[in-house]
Amino acid sequence: MAKSHSYTITLDNNVSEKEAVQFLLDSEKNFINPDKESRKKIMTFLNIDKRFIRAFDLILIPGHTNIETVIKLDKPEDITLIELKTTKKKLEHNPNGFFFGATENEFNLAKQFKNRFFFCFVSLHPESLGYKLLSLSELENRIQSKRIQYQINLKK
Repeated sequence: MAKSHSYTITLDNNVSEKEAVQFLLDSEKNFINPDKESRKKIMTFLNIDKRFIRAFDLILIPGHTNIETVIKLDKPEDITLIELKTTKKKLEHNPNGFFFGATENEFNLAKQFKNRFFFCFVSLHPESLGYKLLSLSELENRIQSKRIQYQINLKK
């Protein structure tokens, strides 16, 4: 029973994240959603360890948009990493009141990239549809409470 519930939550979160990605790509042409191979190239270009492959969702590159089919990367410092956090909750002043999960890898990558890594808080509620970008330092100044949750796999 618990396993089924956990799966449902994951599935719902994945659907919400896909909706958020589409909302951002449609509303702001500057957000770029790299495919799997492009993500690997970006990580190599930025010298990011492969354990961080899921620590960001989108990128921003000045002067480039998501309608381009090929983007030539010249300077690593031009790439900004974006990690999405999504809710369907009505938020009068996004991200105030946002509840989300984050991984240690997301925080570590944010620390490594400083102002070239942003958490993007997306509200998909029709009455508060929008997003807000926060750097790690901006996020830390807003955190009301934070707890650690361990995810554990047992040996087969």
